[in-house]
Amino acid sequence: MSYLIKPTGYKALLNLSQTEMGIKKIKDFFQQNLSSELRLRRVTAPLFVLKGMGINDDLNGVERAVTFPIKDLNDSKAEIVHSLAKWKRLTLADYQIEEGYGIYTDMNAIRSDEELGNLHSLYVDQWDWERVMSENERNIDFLKEIVRRIYAAMVRTEYLVYEMFPQIRPTLPQQIHFIHSEDLLQKYPTFTPKEREDAITKEYGAVFIIGIGCSLSNGEKHDGRAPDYDDWSTIAENGQTGLNGDLLVWDDVLNRSMELSSMGIRVNKEALLRQLDICKAEEKKELYFHKRLLNGELPQSIGGGIGQSRLCMFYLRKAHIGEIQASIWPDEMRKEARAAGMMLI
Repeated sequence: MSYLIKPTGYKALLNLSQTEMGIKKIKDFFQQNLSSELRLRRVTAPLFVLKGMGINDDLNGVERAVTFPIKDLNDSKAEIVHSLAKWKRLTLADYQIEEGYGIYTDMNAIRSDEELGNLHSLYVDQWDWERVMSENERNIDFLKEIVRRIYAAMVRTEYLVYEMFPQIRPTLPQQIHFIHSEDLLQKYPTFTPKEREDAITKEYGAVFIIGIGCSLSNGEKHDGRAPDYDDWSTIAENGQTGLNGDLLVWDDVLNRSMELSSMGIRVNKEALLRQLDICKAEEKKELYFHKRLLNGELPQSIGGGIGQSRLCMFYLRKAHIGEIQASIWPDEMRKEARAAGMMLI
């Protein structure tokens, strides 16, 4: 069900023209910085892929993809992408990208099962990126290094916004805080996962939560992950499980945490087999993507996605993602949002 947060006394700091100018500047500046930090080249991405090849992102494993028949392929079904987590890894192999380098792309998706609200839309736009890594970089320290590089680009971009619009004061801390989802559970044992995210992010301003998808000591997961892209089951050197995580920042407008990115070291053959077994999804071993991975045809990689509209929403101090992007919203939400000062595009 849709849900609208209505911040008391909210008033947009920028008009529509300033907002559009800000969006353009933010997107241009951030992707250039991301490319430089991680040594990524831009590639063109698909809007849809063939169904049944295991290329589409399953997200939490339950979301339905928008599907349509292709007349010239005897009505074979295509799926609008959820994200490009697995497509990117195939592209690294096909483009023969060298170790230490990678790719990024503008990913546009439709997620029809989203619960609409201030942060969730049917339309998803993000920078999807993937970088070739070596086997000896398969550790938490390397994951943290990549996170710090991405976060550095975020901090620089916030200062650019301040130079453009001095009424928008920077709020991001200079350093990001790391915590494992199990440690977060122990810190707030009576909280729900969302309440834990809000508490830790409000305390530190910017947080990377490690270990998304693995079972915690209470028998539950902090959040779900499909079994075939991020490695959430490998036990790291510190004895904790998971080589992936989510990047969150504290949003003063909504008075809550905001997830801006999800990323991780990708599954190798052993992790894929283990996670397919855990999720009772062994039948996926016969799909195109999974066969190539199990046959050793894909490079070891790290990758993720960074929400474009959410990033702009955060920097421009907007209360609703519909103030940044054009999408479809329930009529009642549009009316309530307008009354609360949120003008949805």
